[in-house]
Amino acid sequence: MTRSLGLDPRLYGYLLSVSPPEHPLLAELRQRTAGLPGAGMQIGRDQGALFQLLVALTGARRCLEVGVFTGYSALAVGLALPPDGRITACDINPDTTAIAREFWDRAGLAGRIDLRLGPAGETLDSLLAGGEAGTYDFAFVDADKTGYAGYHEQVLRLLRPGGLAAYDNVLWGGSVADAADRSEDTTALRGFNAMLAADGRVRIAMLPVGDGITLAVKR
Repeated sequence: MTRSLGLDPRLYGYLLSVSPPEHPLLAELRQRTAGLPGAGMQIGRDQGALFQLLVALTGARRCLEVGVFTGYSALAVGLALPPDGRITACDINPDTTAIAREFWDRAGLAGRIDLRLGPAGETLDSLLAGGEAGTYDFAFVDADKTGYAGYHEQVLRLLRPGGLAAYDNVLWGGSVADAADRSEDTTALRGFNAMLAADGRVRIAMLPVGDGITLAVKR
C-alpha cells in the first residue's frame, strides 16, 4: 500500500473523498498494481493529483520521469499535458513497464511517452549528449535512492530555468529522522536532503505528501 505520512486511514479517506475524481484508467491501474510485488512503490492518488496540478500551473510540455514502475505517475502527468506534451520515461524493468505501456496505449498516450529501458543515468547522459540540456519543464524522480544525488545533477542540466523537479520518498517512512537508522537507502536520502537544502541553484519545498516529496525549482 502506498504510504501516506501523518494521516490515518480515516483522514486519508476523507482527503480522497473531497479530491477530484480519479480518472477511470488511473483507478484501474492502481488496482492492478496493488496485487504485484513492490506495490508500495506506486505513488498515491493524492500525489498523482498534485503532479497534474503542477503540470497545469507550470504550463509543462516536455516532461522527464526517472523510475516508471507500472506507469501511474506518467499516466497521471500525461493525462494533464496539452496535446503537444511529451514525456521521456526511464526504467530498467521490462515486465512492470509492459503494464505501463498497456495503460498508456489505452489512454491514447503511447505515441507521446518515450520509454527508455536501461540504467537511468546512462539515459540522462544520452539526452544531454543529444543537445537536450535546458529543454525540459518538469521532472519526477522516483528510482533507486542511492542514485538521487547523481540524478539531480543530470536533471538540473536538463531542466530549463524555472523548470520544476519533484523527488519522491524523501522522508522514507520517517527513517531519515532516526539517527540510529544507518541503512544504505536511509543514509543516501538523508544526505540527498541535506545537499538539496544547501543547493543554491534551486528553490525547494519539502512536502509531507505520500512518503515525502521535495519540489525543486531551477533558478
